[in-house]
Amino acid sequence: MSTGRIGYDGVVATVPVTVPYVRYSIHSAHWWLGKALGALIGQAGVAKQQVDGLCVSSFTLAPDTAVGLTQHLGMSPRWLDHIPMGGASGVIGLRRAARAVQSGDANIVACIAGDTNHVDSFRHTVSQFSRFAQDAVYPYGAGGPNASFALLTRHYMREAGATREDFGKLCVAQRANALLNPNALMKKPLTLEQYLESRVIADPIHLFDCVMPCAGADGFLVMREEQARKLNLPFVRILSTIERHNAWIEDPIQMRGGWTMDREEFYSLAGVGPEDVDLMQAYDDYPVINMMQIEDLGFCDKGAGPEFVRRHSFTTDGSFPFNTNGGQLSVGQAGASGGYLGMIETLMQLTGAAGPRQVADARIGLVSGFGMINYDRGICTAAALLARSDA
Repeated sequence: MSTGRIGYDGVVATVPVTVPYVRYSIHSAHWWLGKALGALIGQAGVAKQQVDGLCVSSFTLAPDTAVGLTQHLGMSPRWLDHIPMGGASGVIGLRRAARAVQSGDANIVACIAGDTNHVDSFRHTVSQFSRFAQDAVYPYGAGGPNASFALLTRHYMREAGATREDFGKLCVAQRANALLNPNALMKKPLTLEQYLESRVIADPIHLFDCVMPCAGADGFLVMREEQARKLNLPFVRILSTIERHNAWIEDPIQMRGGWTMDREEFYSLAGVGPEDVDLMQAYDDYPVINMMQIEDLGFCDKGAGPEFVRRHSFTTDGSFPFNTNGGQLSVGQAGASGGYLGMIETLMQLTGAAGPRQVADARIGLVSGFGMINYDRGICTAAALLARSDA
């Protein structure tokens, strides 16, 4: 049954920017977010005052939120949103900014995400991540997501028949893609043998299954198509978006995400199907979540992710181009920017700006977000279908 979703005709996304990531930084999150905003207005050729909407995601901005950041940035937006949804933030920021522009609440919205990474930042973040973390995880020595994803990974392996070799194939392919990305922090090739022999972190998770925390920022602009054309900016069209929170609460442990609840409408609104997608960027804090998203977004049946992985190359010049910038597993995870990484890459691919990692003839891209892991599940899911301006 239709829920009355309406399209995004006339609203576009443009100006993907990345403030190059670094392993550690003495700067604040405010500095990184300000750098992203500066890059956006510089590349768009607009004055800061013309940006009348702002959407912000950050884990290390505290005690400020988006409203406090406006004073640091010298902005006076008439539309403001703060999206603390981790890996789903990029898609959710896009869809809410698009609705703001569509309704006339803002003309140009800057969507920015960024975090710093001091020596102690990650420990502080995971200790304060959620009430689940404070009460049920961190006190028992399982600080951070590794133990939770070990639980999810073991369950998926048992249910779907996935092997470490299957997860390794994804990691190796993403590293090959990352070697074509100057912003990726992982600069060395990765072999399957190296992946399999890496040290155990939380069985069955090993070293190369985990993202590396770092500092950085990303951003993009949302505006009307006529505004983008007036500014002579390459842009992408928004075909469809979805978000869902705390899906399938009856499942004792997560094996499926909220994408499955809205997938039919997701493709119906866009007028395309999974077979029309030229590239996919999935939130990849661990490879098991890659497989879950591939299944839940209709590229194969549930539980068939391992076989799908065995049939494809996932490289930029091969079959099913996937996380074509290397993903977080080889680029690094700059906090909430991890939720923007796939969005930025898709905008670059669909505007022909991806350089040596450009996927030939890419017309339609899918971005998938997954965020806010508690003990046994991630509770935010989102996805967007984007199209090249002439597609």
